[in-house]
Amino acid sequence: MVPMASFAQQLQALRHARGLSLRAFATQVNYSHTYLWELETGRKQPSPLVASHLDKALSADGSLSALVPASAPDSPLAGYRRQVEALTRTAPAGLMAQLATWLYDTDVRGRPPLMRLGAERYSRRLREETGLSPFRIEVSRQGRTPTTECRSITTVPAPAEVARRLGLPTGTPVVRREIWYAADDEPVQLAHTFIPLDIASNSILATATTLGAGALYGRLDELGHHLAHLHEQVTTRLPTTEEATALKAPAGVPVLDVLHTSSNSDGRPFEVTRFVIRADVATLDYELAIDD
Repeated sequence: MVPMASFAQQLQALRHARGLSLRAFATQVNYSHTYLWELETGRKQPSPLVASHLDKALSADGSLSALVPASAPDSPLAGYRRQVEALTRTAPAGLMAQLATWLYDTDVRGRPPLMRLGAERYSRRLREETGLSPFRIEVSRQGRTPTTECRSITTVPAPAEVARRLGLPTGTPVVRREIWYAADDEPVQLAHTFIPLDIASNSILATATTLGAGALYGRLDELGHHLAHLHEQVTTRLPTTEEATALKAPAGVPVLDVLHTSSNSDGRPFEVTRFVIRADVATLDYELAIDD
């Protein structure tokens, strides 16, 4: 008698038979590729609901569901969502985002978060040695593959907080660059960069989606605006609907809102960027010298 295949073996065989990579299949079924890999290697067991969903996606005629006992556990994401629902009823608002992130990281992801390397990510030496942007430097150093996409370049009235940080009257026109960032094809952060018109208007900063070696800070260096001081204000919140969609963030996962200001050695601010970062896939890592 030929032994019956396990759920893990059957799932992998069906996916291969349909010519799907793990990442392509993850996109199709709206599960993380990490979770699907754990199912295919037997590291995690699916719930009947998950098996049914995968059956339909692979047109498997119930062959996957037949391999899952009715008492199988829920998927990690389902368990996470139940715990978040409980948190919304019991946890203080200020603690809820922190707890939700921790639960998602331990119950669902099972992989180390991407480190945002604080001041080190803006090192001119590293930028000149590698020709990379801060994001590409830190992602590459952590053994992952970075991708960035400039989604739009527009001239807009400066929002009040951006204008204040740039020392401009509210509503003054500025160039805004919208960038989406991913590591190993997984969305990590969104950014809107605001640059005064007197700096950006006659440069490729106002027109080009690809900025070449050193990216944004390489071109600002060429324009005589060298980063000597940065100021970052970090808050946590739940994402807007548009942000959650762009980041492919599961329900209840908060974001880190980082408002960054770059200034030169004379103290003149020349660039403000608002980063919106998935708090379940990234963490902040700062090492600061104490002058006294």
